[in-house]
Amino acid sequence: MRGEGLLRRAAGKVAGRLAGTQLTRLAKFVRTSGGLPLRVVLPEGEGIDFGAAPQLTLTVRDPAVLRRFSDPTIGGLAVAFVEGGIDLDGDISQAIDIVARLAEIGGHPTAAREDIVAAAHRQESDRADIRHHYDVGNAFYRLWLDERMVYSCAYFERGDEDIDTAQCAKLDHICRKLRLAPGERFLDIGCGWGALLLHAAQHYGVTATGITLSEQQAALARERIAAAGLAERVDVQLLDYRELPQRFGEESFDKVASVGMFEHVGLRNLPAYFSNAARMLRDRGLMLNHGITSADPESRPVGSGAGDFVGRYVFPNGELPHLSLAVREMSAAGLEVADVESLRRHYVLTLSHWSRRLETRLAEAAALVSERTLRVWRVYLPGCSLGFRQGWMNLHQILASRQKAAGPTALPLTRNWIYR
Repeated sequence: MRGEGLLRRAAGKVAGRLAGTQLTRLAKFVRTSGGLPLRVVLPEGEGIDFGAAPQLTLTVRDPAVLRRFSDPTIGGLAVAFVEGGIDLDGDISQAIDIVARLAEIGGHPTAAREDIVAAAHRQESDRADIRHHYDVGNAFYRLWLDERMVYSCAYFERGDEDIDTAQCAKLDHICRKLRLAPGERFLDIGCGWGALLLHAAQHYGVTATGITLSEQQAALARERIAAAGLAERVDVQLLDYRELPQRFGEESFDKVASVGMFEHVGLRNLPAYFSNAARMLRDRGLMLNHGITSADPESRPVGSGAGDFVGRYVFPNGELPHLSLAVREMSAAGLEVADVESLRRHYVLTLSHWSRRLETRLAEAAALVSERTLRVWRVYLPGCSLGFRQGWMNLHQILASRQKAAGPTALPLTRNWIYR
């Protein structure tokens, strides 16, 4: 047994030296191709520079991680950081940019999309997936979200607004698109911590109902509703979207919004999702679906292991449909699409705000979550910002009218009302 242990350690050292040699070759190639401001420090302490003036240092703590540099992918190096095999000294956003460039040089660009492995998305597994992502802790999210805790893409009119202003503008943008009016019945599918419900009730006079699968979100949303004195007009329920018709009955609402929700639905379940949402609406009622979409026409995940990383650590079983698929399924459910808006550039800014805010409060965050969890979010937020900046994925707001009977929609002839 002792001999076997010695052999394994010896084999590990040989593999480490080989990986170190390959890393040296990669660094030399990068330098001759223009260079990157990166230094990689090997477990023995030797530093390898990828450019003339390194601004970022990655220190390899686990020799096994060296092989990830010899054949670099975004997902592989992200996993190494999350699991503690690599430490980072420098700007996390710059690190993501550099890793993406290394992966491209190494022959693993994000454009090489991965095959779709569609999940079943049963109700119980969906609940577990939602809790994995959203029940990290309200206090953790409060550190880096805006004052209303809106966890979805903000809306920037100029681009230099602070996150609180941009998120308030987004809530208004949604309410205007839906033409919310006093006395209307409004449903928010995937209501988060209740920001849209409260805004719609306070500023547009609706009676609002929200559903979520996150117990922590529901608890805080109810607290906020009670504090605002709106308990008689605003309600939050722990409910799956598939249970809506049984709970409320058909045509129970005038307007429906779903913000940052359909990414969790699954490609197979899009017909059921949009069908259930449509059934909630009266004839000529409006639905706004706000969600991340795939840039790939076949709805395949982002390559270079990035999609796998997000599925493993951030959004278990998350699946992004292409815009064309979302529009098709909405149409099949009897929803006539009236307006489509891409907010990709807005999400670049939103995610950058979130990442910077988290980076300024790392000590507080470390007291709330494990080091591993914190590393996941430190990678995920700037990684997504880069992804949207590069067009690896998109985000669309789709406004549609339920057309139960033949004839025109109830919308005006122009879109002027959205920007009044």
